[in-house]
This record gives sequence, structure tokens and C-alpha cells, in this order.
Amino acid sequence: MATLDDKLLGEKLHYYCSSSEDEDGDEGGRIQDAPPSNIPQPPVNDGPNTGPKGVIKDWQRYKQLESEKRAEAEVEKLALAKKLNLSCKSSREEAEEKEREQKLEEEMDELLNDAFMQEYMQKRLEEMMKTVLPTKKFGHVINLESDLHFLNAIDNEEKACTVMILIHEDEVAGCAAMRGCLTCLAKDYPTVKFCQIYSSIAGLSKHFKVSGVPALLVYRGGQLISSFVQLTNQLGEDFYAPELESFLHEYALLPNQEEMPKLIRGPAPSTTAAPSGGGSSRRRDSDEDDSD
Repeated sequence: MATLDDKLLGEKLHYYCSSSEDEDGDEGGRIQDAPPSNIPQPPVNDGPNTGPKGVIKDWQRYKQLESEKRAEAEVEKLALAKKLNLSCKSSREEAEEKEREQKLEEEMDELLNDAFMQEYMQKRLEEMMKTVLPTKKFGHVINLESDLHFLNAIDNEEKACTVMILIHEDEVAGCAAMRGCLTCLAKDYPTVKFCQIYSSIAGLSKHFKVSGVPALLVYRGGQLISSFVQLTNQLGEDFYAPELESFLHEYALLPNQEEMPKLIRGPAPSTTAAPSGGGSSRRRDSDEDDSD
């Protein structure tokens, strides 16, 4: 038992044990130390079984893998057979399908040749084309008498309508040829609005009257899409309607008659061969009509 002095001196007697206690513990019985648990164990042998039972087990596993592989091969064969069956046809099936297609084509030809069906299809096509093509037709050149008429000719038209306005003067070279060409083109392209106005009425300068005419302004949807000043630089002072037509087609300013469906375009107009210089006489006749 610790005394007061031991407590004051700070000696920790409970850390020590007497020899008598050790002897008593030894006499009572010795506690054997447990073997450490971290002793490495011998590895398990994963190699092939060499005994009779091991050989039988390996043979059974081999047969199992062989049967699984055979089953997978059978599934692949069935899938390939189905695929080939869908893509390949016998000669009899091909002949029957060809006969059905030929019969269907004959029925369609009879249906399309029917007069009622032709009329119905033409009406339907016209209704659909109205949404993308202008519906108003002109067929002649419109004379604009004032600058207000000039503005109305542009603003008061459909968005799909192409408006071509010729600015001209009587005494300037090339203006007479332009007037005659526009008269011919107005008949060939009735959906295009062709107009003409004197530069003096349009309020243009004297310099433009001399060096700017004949000028052609092209509008669509109220917006200027193209303009050609002093066209004699490109076409010369004496030219024909086909030349002006080809020039405008190069800039995609005229509708392409060949792209229009035949049912809407109608039968082609009968034309007769004109003698050499026929375009020139046609243009001069139109000029005489304008002068009258």
C-alpha cells in the first residue's frame, strides 16, 4: 500500500509489481502465448488436377464449354439464314413481283390518260403553284406617266411578281431597240410586269439622260434586285429580243418556262419558221405600234 510520502514524491507504484506476486503468478499457472496470426499460409495449388477425380472434372468442364460454343454457332447460323431469306427471292417470286409492278404501271397510265383526271391534276397543280408564282398576267408594256405611277407600279404588286422598268429617251441610241424588245418579251412572259418611263418624268438629271439611258431596273417584292445602266455597253445600239432575253436569263431575272410543269404551261404554241431578219421586222412593227 502506498504511503503519503509515495504520493507526494509522485512515485507510481502501480506500475511495478513485487517479486512475490510474480512468483505467485508462476505458481498459479503459466499462460502460453498464442501463435501469431500473420504467419503466411501455403499457397493454394491452382494448377490442373492430376488425380482421377480432377481429370474427370476437367473433362466435364471441356464438354460444357464445347456445348456452349456449339449453341452460339447455331444461333449465328439461324440469324444469317433469316437475313439471306429476307434479301433473296426465288425466280418465281421475282416474276410475280415484276408482273404486279407492270400491272400497276398500266393502271396508272390509264388513270393519267383519263380526261377528268387530267383536269383535276391541272387544277391542283395550279392551286399549289399559286403560292410560289405570281397569279396576275399582263402581256403588254405599261407606260408610266408620273413618278407616283412609278412608285405604285413597284409597291402595289404581289411579292412574287417581277417588275422591270425601262428608263428611256426618244433621241438616245438604243432606246428604240429596248422598247421593241420589251414589247416582244411582255407577250412571251405575261407574269412579268414590263413598264417604261421617260427619264425626264422620273426626275433624273440631264447627265443621266445622256449617259445613263437606256436603263433597266428590276424589282421583286418591292425591292430593287438588279439594275443595268446604259445597256448599249452590253448589247450594242441595235439588238434583238432574243439577245435581251438571253442577257436577262444569265442573271435569272426571267422565269424559266421549261421548269414549269407541263399541265400548267399548256401545249406549246405553234411556231413557223421566220425568214432571216424576222426578229428585226418584229421589233420595228412593235415600235410603230408604240408610235401610233
